[in-house]
Amino acid sequence: MDIVHALVLALIQGVTEFLPISSSGHLILPKEVLGWPDQGLAFDVAVHVGTLAAVVLYFRRDLAAIIVGGLKSCTGDFSDSNAKLAWMIVFATIPAGLAGLLFNDFIEAHLRSTAVIASTTIVFGLLLAFADKTAAFNKDLLSLGIKAALIIGCAQALALIPGTSRSGITITAALLLGFNRESAAKFSFLMSVPIIVLSGGFKGLELLEGHSVDWLAIGVGVLVSAVSAYLCIHYFLSFINRLGMMPFVWYRLALGAALLLMLALA
Repeated sequence: MDIVHALVLALIQGVTEFLPISSSGHLILPKEVLGWPDQGLAFDVAVHVGTLAAVVLYFRRDLAAIIVGGLKSCTGDFSDSNAKLAWMIVFATIPAGLAGLLFNDFIEAHLRSTAVIASTTIVFGLLLAFADKTAAFNKDLLSLGIKAALIIGCAQALALIPGTSRSGITITAALLLGFNRESAAKFSFLMSVPIIVLSGGFKGLELLEGHSVDWLAIGVGVLVSAVSAYLCIHYFLSFINRLGMMPFVWYRLALGAALLLMLALA
């Protein structure tokens, strides 16, 4: 794998994984526009490891408190507010985990196309705009219950469809439920940890079946995706209340239109 390709793709993955703009929609662009070869399964695993490292490092204190609270709850002690949040993350992960097991092969075979990505990028971008314009913004993470966690989790399951954007659809669902932007984004990032572990582990098991590995490209993928994802999380949370979601909506609409135009000219 060309090292420049590895650097660019890792940067794209790191930046777009946590922004509501669809990483899959961006990762096909170098291949379709520039004719780059497919990056391969090993590199996919590498950038998953990088983005996982970023979110764990950024939220290390929150995650440590959530784990401690979750462990306390197993003994019947629910006095720690983090115990509730730990279980909400578990409930939110279940729908996507089940959907991945049931539909992953179908999605890989039938939905990984430019037309699907262009359509979902536009449709779910418009839904994000509606959510951001109509949200009540009157709830925070302390208000999160099982029903809301499962609804956001079902939204996360939709992100298996390429172009949807995992962070975009989960933030959209949270906004529609009345959560403020910062809480919606933070819960989206926290619930990404188990789902990235599951998806990265699944890809890792596939990798054990026998794929050649370019260790230099792997190293670049892990490092660049981790650093770019960490910075992305930091600045997104810093500016989300001031920016709102509309800049990302307009970007999604432009990206979807560009992909459709590319298809029309092909």
